[in-house]
Amino acid sequence: MAQGTGRKRPRWLLGLAVLAALALLGVGALVTTRLVGDEEPRRPSGPTVATGTPGPATPGATASPTAPPGAGITGPLNLLLVGVDTRVSVPGWEPHGDAVLVVHVPKGLDRAYLFSLPRDLLVDIPAFPKAGYRGGKTKLTHAMSYGSRVPGKPRQPSTAQGYELLRSTVSGYTGLRIDAGAVLTFNSFDKLVDQLGGVDLYVDQRVVSLHRRPDGRHREPAPGGGGYVGPQMVYEKGERHLTGWQALDYARQRYLTGGDYARQRHQQQLVKALATKILDENLARQPERVQQVVDALGETLVYAGGPRVVDVAYALGGLPPDRFVLVGLPGEGVGRGSAYRGEQLKPTGRKFLTELRAGRADAYLAAHPELRVKD
Repeated sequence: MAQGTGRKRPRWLLGLAVLAALALLGVGALVTTRLVGDEEPRRPSGPTVATGTPGPATPGATASPTAPPGAGITGPLNLLLVGVDTRVSVPGWEPHGDAVLVVHVPKGLDRAYLFSLPRDLLVDIPAFPKAGYRGGKTKLTHAMSYGSRVPGKPRQPSTAQGYELLRSTVSGYTGLRIDAGAVLTFNSFDKLVDQLGGVDLYVDQRVVSLHRRPDGRHREPAPGGGGYVGPQMVYEKGERHLTGWQALDYARQRYLTGGDYARQRHQQQLVKALATKILDENLARQPERVQQVVDALGETLVYAGGPRVVDVAYALGGLPPDRFVLVGLPGEGVGRGSAYRGEQLKPTGRKFLTELRAGRADAYLAAHPELRVKD
């Protein structure tokens, strides 16, 4: 727990390792946050993950050496990372899952696979009585919104509750048990990057910003609500060092060649770049450095259940960056004519999920190298 903060609620360290941009992009930044509902973290339903939390002391028993954090975590682990629209700060605004990423770490914790699900993916969202939602087939992004509704409190949506329904939806679609996850607003992501000293990555195509000027200021809305006006920030192809606001802005753009699938690719590349920096500098195992990140993010991140994330972070802190595999799942639009309904994964993408569950991801990616995202 953090000391000397003056906060009454318990605070826990999230992971700086493969859990590095926790939400918009998430795999790895060690951050502190409140637990959902201020409760103790839930244990996952499966038997393969332990929190490593010591049991009650036995009178007269000889103390045994303290096990290192994460000693009981063996995998497999599935982490759900969600980035929500900045308008979550507007009173009454229901959060939408604008970026949905899944990290799968097989048994042995020696590699990790990161893939994105399209925000407009057509999925079956289960009934969720807690929010008064009856269930239905619609876009994945809406699961967060529908689940966040609190009966009797229309202007007080719950991000933690929305995550709960999104988690169930993702689990049902992928067939993966979600062990832990987090939600982070876009505004918090730039703070995270700046606390880590920026990030170096290869910009794989020219990207023109819809939202920002070259000096970082937001562009002004056009009269009548038709977009924005003013000079635009441009990210040219090549090796680049990005600050927090630049990294966030770059990762948000989807009105470009490749559309939302290109945005997913850029988000994954950014996560990999952050995770690589964190692992190369061994930041996941430096509590003092972690606390700096913690203080920068404050209460903006919601951690959702599972083993203690300090344990997850430490357990994954030795993962070699070259064993962090980015996977792009191809998709296509669904609908007739101009009646667009959403997206669906192509057969090769759906089959990857099947092979991942069966422990055959490496063989499948070797047979389908086009699914690997270059970082």
